[in-house]
Amino acid sequence: MAIAHFLFGIFGNATALFLFLSPTITFKRIIQNKSTEEFSGIPYVMTLLNCLLAAWYGLPFVSTDNLLVATINGTGSAIEFIYVIIFLIFAPKREKAKIFGLLMFVLAVFALVALVSLLALHENNRKVFCGFGTTIFSIIMYASPLSIMRTVIKTKSVEFMPFFLSLFVFLCGTSWFVYGLLGGDPFVYVPNGFGCGLGTAQLILYFIYRNKKGGTKKPSSTSVEDSLEMGLPKPNQEKKSNTNGSLAQSEHDV
Repeated sequence: MAIAHFLFGIFGNATALFLFLSPTITFKRIIQNKSTEEFSGIPYVMTLLNCLLAAWYGLPFVSTDNLLVATINGTGSAIEFIYVIIFLIFAPKREKAKIFGLLMFVLAVFALVALVSLLALHENNRKVFCGFGTTIFSIIMYASPLSIMRTVIKTKSVEFMPFFLSLFVFLCGTSWFVYGLLGGDPFVYVPNGFGCGLGTAQLILYFIYRNKKGGTKKPSSTSVEDSLEMGLPKPNQEKKSNTNGSLAQSEHDV
């Protein structure tokens, strides 16, 4: 049982790392263009909060036998923080102020949770307090692709829902769901059970609509790149992507 628990944790680390690294295509584009264009920085800041809380929850003095939860979410925290810094560098002043304010709020929330759990709570109460926070924000993170699923159903096209991204959402949620079950930890298996179900739904939609053209235009490399991230571009990004043909061609080798 312990070996299976460990192996599912390692597999969960690998699949989660893929999800954390998936927005690198978008940030390569941001750096090349020296502009955040119409992308939103909010998903990255909120994912940072989720990773910070999950990493804290996985530490031995908060919950036992969850060190693999701490390692991948500690790594995810560093990756998401780099994304946020890059976004702040290239964002326009108004957007920069909004994202910086949200970042300060996220860091304050994490600091508050950490201090309360350390100074005011002990043992099981500490685990429950941190676990609830982790569960809530993990579900929010997994729910971010719901808008993509709505688009797939509406357009009858999987243009903006790449197969491998959906596959890794499923694999990540499933591996951590099993890891939580084997460890008897509801704060791990509940949110990741939700992620497993959501990944399954995405794969079902993909196989239903994979051969249907729908009402959309042929995907450009830019629109495909926009969909390869956990945080979505703002609604009018699709229109802007279609007008930037030369930019799409320059990024086609990604």
